[in-house]
Amino acid sequence: MTYRNGKDVSFTDLVDIMMTLRGEEGCPWDKEQTHESIKKYLVEETYEVLDAIDEKDMYKLCEELGDLLLQITFHARMAEENGHFNINDVIKGIVDKMIRRHPHVFGSEDLETSEQVLVKWEEIKDEERDQPRPVLDVPKNFPALYRAEKLQQKAARVGFDWPDIQGAWDKVSEELGELREAEGTGVGIKEELGDLLFAVVNAARFLGVDAEEALQDANRKFIQRFSYIESQAKAQKVPLQELSLEEMDQYWNQAKKINK
Repeated sequence: MTYRNGKDVSFTDLVDIMMTLRGEEGCPWDKEQTHESIKKYLVEETYEVLDAIDEKDMYKLCEELGDLLLQITFHARMAEENGHFNINDVIKGIVDKMIRRHPHVFGSEDLETSEQVLVKWEEIKDEERDQPRPVLDVPKNFPALYRAEKLQQKAARVGFDWPDIQGAWDKVSEELGELREAEGTGVGIKEELGDLLFAVVNAARFLGVDAEEALQDANRKFIQRFSYIESQAKAQKVPLQELSLEEMDQYWNQAKKINK
């Protein structure tokens, strides 16, 4: 089977390539992989897609979506080899789900707002399950801040929530105080820090801010400003570690004016 750059291709070609790679005359590395061994790549490719979106680089986004699609095709191929399901089952499943969960588009339901759509979506999800799942059914592999927000959202939907943001702010103050107490005794610092972070995520939720995105933005800002310090040290031909803290602070403040 030969593939050349520039030829017209379809999704079937990707499926065929994966079958060849996993076949008897295929690639030794590809043939050795399992769902468990490659799951880290699924996470990595997902984050690279997110990076491309943040960078507004459509060429990179196209490439990264292809890498992500490869991972999905890889998992589907391994499942087919073991007699579980194939890629067509994956596609049929999501097609059926999208039609079923959009009764306002593909049926006679009358939903006019995004809020109504989300409520109906959750109702249909509950109806699809053979047995009710716990209210706080959130994947454990989500990033911690994102998972905290999802847990709080699900609890809020059944009425377990502060009546307004003041309750959330009070909880932040309470947890900060408990962390300071723990610092003084040296006992339970990790637990109290976790409680404080959870409370801050709750406050962010009331403010309508995605805590995960907010922290990522803060990370990017820190990198930009620290990189400026590095560039100034390089321009002066001085090793970074030989700059005094006062000099670093001066450059940091200059960077703040440049990269707001």
